Amino acid sequence: MDNPYAERRSVELDGYRVRYWFYDADKQRKPLLVMLHGFRGDHHGLQLIATALREKYHVVVPDLPGFGRSEPFPDREHSVTHYVAFVRDFIEALTDGAVTPDSGTGVVLAGHSFGSILAAHFAAEHPSMVERLVLINPISQPALAGNQRTLTRLTRLYYGAGSSLPRRLGTRLLSSNTVVKLMTDVMIKSEDPETRRYALRQHQAYFNTFADREVVAQAYEASISRTVAEVAMKLTMPTLLIVGELDDLGSVRSQQTMASWIRSHTLQIIPGVGHLIHYEAPDTAARMIEDFLLSPAPEPLEGYDRLPLADTTASTPDQLTGLLPAVDHTASARQFQRETRARGLSGEPGESHP
Repeated sequence: MDNPYAERRSVELDGYRVRYWFYDADKQRKPLLVMLHGFRGDHHGLQLIATALREKYHVVVPDLPGFGRSEPFPDREHSVTHYVAFVRDFIEALTDGAVTPDSGTGVVLAGHSFGSILAAHFAAEHPSMVERLVLINPISQPALAGNQRTLTRLTRLYYGAGSSLPRRLGTRLLSSNTVVKLMTDVMIKSEDPETRRYALRQHQAYFNTFADREVVAQAYEASISRTVAEVAMKLTMPTLLIVGELDDLGSVRSQQTMASWIRSHTLQIIPGVGHLIHYEAPDTAARMIEDFLLSPAPEPLEGYDRLPLADTTASTPDQLTGLLPAVDHTASARQFQRETRARGLSGEPGESHP
């Protein structure tokens, strides 16, 4: 499905060609917004949001290497590390070297789902290149620790079978429309029939545009083994999190906990939608992004500098529960009560509190 508002372009990066779509209403000077799509998708997944923002921003949506019309990495694994390197190379090429780690100038970077992992890890590694960060349906907890851990295990077996069976049979399994429909039914929560049909049509048209089964297997492992939470405490730029109330891949509670680790953040929860905000509520998401980009930066959280360090080496099921939120009012109240009792027992005069 071609978008009349998007111009297809391409760039050569380190031995592979990346194709990207440039959404714009005119040639006026505007901020640059780069958006990264989710696992197995391509730029089409974000085109409704991109189209809604094109009047005020130069919106660029690449097909991630190995998906859509972009070529795969020729000699490296499709891992988070290598995708982060791609984002750096892409932004530098896109801006003709105007935005680099040493330039002092950044872009607005957004990512959905797997794209949120890539965007967050890139922003943590190259903070000077990202002025503001937008995370849509961010991955806040390890896949094997969420509400859908059983489905995740089955999905892992599915991708394992797809990569181990004879090539033709494995590719056919990975391209199954039945499986694509099952994935869509699990992720979407909207009751609107047209929205559900649209999401399914999109997935059936573009979920199988991966380069080969090795690419999709590698990217799947990357998508379930890393999270935004790993680097949340390293995100120094103003960050917007747009969360679906019914998202099985990241509960509201886990999103709120993760958000509390980000120094300057805004958390927006859209009721009644799941993991497909870009299909279920694209106009709402676009308005939230526009408001965030036009507003002053959120005030940094108090107590942020006293947080314990996060384990950034691996995702573990206890990653969220093993860390403290930035502002724990319950713990502060308990500490106040202990200090008050201690002063009373020692005979020290206590302060009066309203």
